[in-house]
Amino acid sequence: MAAEPVSNLLRRSGPPEPVSHVDPPRALDPRFSEVVPHHARLFSLYDQAIFGEGPTWWPAQNILVWSDVEGRRVLGWHPDGCVRVVIDATPFINGNTVDRNGDLIHCEHGNRRLSRTTPGGRYAAVIETYDGRRFNAPNDVVCAADGALWFTDPAYGLRLPKQGVLAESDLGHHSVYRFDPATGTVRRMVDLGQPNGLAFAPDGRTFYVSDTSRTEGGDGHTIYAFPVLDDSSLGERRVFAEVEPGVPDGFRVDRRGWIWTSSEAGVQVFSAEGHRLGLIPTPQLCSNCCFGPGERRLFITSKQHLYAIDLAGG
Repeated sequence: MAAEPVSNLLRRSGPPEPVSHVDPPRALDPRFSEVVPHHARLFSLYDQAIFGEGPTWWPAQNILVWSDVEGRRVLGWHPDGCVRVVIDATPFINGNTVDRNGDLIHCEHGNRRLSRTTPGGRYAAVIETYDGRRFNAPNDVVCAADGALWFTDPAYGLRLPKQGVLAESDLGHHSVYRFDPATGTVRRMVDLGQPNGLAFAPDGRTFYVSDTSRTEGGDGHTIYAFPVLDDSSLGERRVFAEVEPGVPDGFRVDRRGWIWTSSEAGVQVFSAEGHRLGLIPTPQLCSNCCFGPGERRLFITSKQHLYAIDLAGG
């Protein structure tokens, strides 16, 4: 057998490491145990990042992609267990998603923009300004069913030198935007204290976004829900959930409409009605999560670790 190329190899092929020093999943509702059995166990896929964020499954490459924001790398976990560098020396890339063309879309704290990487490795800017002024530091991004890219633009990358470049805001507000690649237009959708994670309900009629301003002395530790109107504008917001302990940094919505959100205690799971269903504890503060193919596995970023847990009812 030929030796593996090592130029971008960070972990060789092999099985994951079980995590023994963590409590098992905790059900608060019987429905939770049908999806996350009590016997399900967390395991570690990688443990050498500095601050992991922005996980997403990239079907074109059949890998789990996530950002080591402070390590300035985008990493890729392969199903055989190896981990490779996807992009090196990044401009503090944080959130990632996949668009309808199969390209990887990035939020860049350093360059204060959205960018893309094609499956062939071509890298380019997507959008850099709103109303002629630079964004703050785009943080998280999601692709809507119509192909529009919705993204949050808090100020973290302007204030944390380990995660961006110190600067004053050109805009004076922290907002959620909708960028339409077909027309090149960008719309300012809503302002929040520090908008962060975002996602759509399965039918696309509800938009969720978190305010994590508690991290900077505010009171935001909240996921808000907005109706999406026929013209893609947002209706009146309502509080969907307040996360304790910590903040809902990043989250995903599954096909049931459940929200799986990061918190200081691990991944908290809420029903579509906002009822707390259960918790997947993590040894460290959890920053984000995403599903693998078929929602059979949940991937979790948590400081230097990439964790995973296998799910039932997939």
